[in-house]
Amino acid sequence: MKGGEAQKFIDFYQQLALNPAVLPQRVRVMNPYQDPNSEAMRLVKAFHLQFFNDNHPRKLLVGINPGRHGAGVTGIPFTDTPALQEHCGITTPLETRETSATFVYEFIKAYGGAEVFYQDWFIGGVCPLGFLVRNKKDNWVNWNYYDDRQLQENVTPFILAKLQEQIALCGHPTQCVVLGTGKNFKFLNQLNKQHALFEKITPLEHPRYVMQYKLKQKEHYIAKFLEVLTA
Repeated sequence: MKGGEAQKFIDFYQQLALNPAVLPQRVRVMNPYQDPNSEAMRLVKAFHLQFFNDNHPRKLLVGINPGRHGAGVTGIPFTDTPALQEHCGITTPLETRETSATFVYEFIKAYGGAEVFYQDWFIGGVCPLGFLVRNKKDNWVNWNYYDDRQLQENVTPFILAKLQEQIALCGHPTQCVVLGTGKNFKFLNQLNKQHALFEKITPLEHPRYVMQYKLKQKEHYIAKFLEVLTA
């Protein structure tokens, strides 16, 4: 069978590491997986043992990179602690809420629920590690891999290697759905032209964009996501 058991997914996260030397000044990596005894890694193990402990091939849905209120805390893409507890049945003393997670789990619920969705799909990231930048107010805020040209160029080899690993984890799907119709899709599409990762890449609006700018049309976007993800 294609795909992999839960431990393969857990190992993927446990082995994520990025050399700090590739980071521009004022930027740091956000790696919730580096401590094997952390609550984030406990959640990653519980989540994948619950939903990925089989050999089924899966389709691949990728976001940008982890944010500090979602996967940056829980270790699970687009999953904050309310989503973990309400939709996945996994409890944690951590408390964090991410707008994107709210939308993602609404369309997962419409898909048939977490158990049905994760039987078919793996949610990863173009870059599976996140970034923070120190802003002018001296606060650390979310930073995407494409927000700085030097950062994007420096982490491209890491991104390519980890995309290839995510593809292998899912059983080598020939198609991919990417969240982010702008820079994220443009970067992945260009990388795909150079390295032939997929036969087809389908872009969808990023959940954060929907929740921030198109909230009144949320049901329209849920229907659109379902149409693409069930095709």
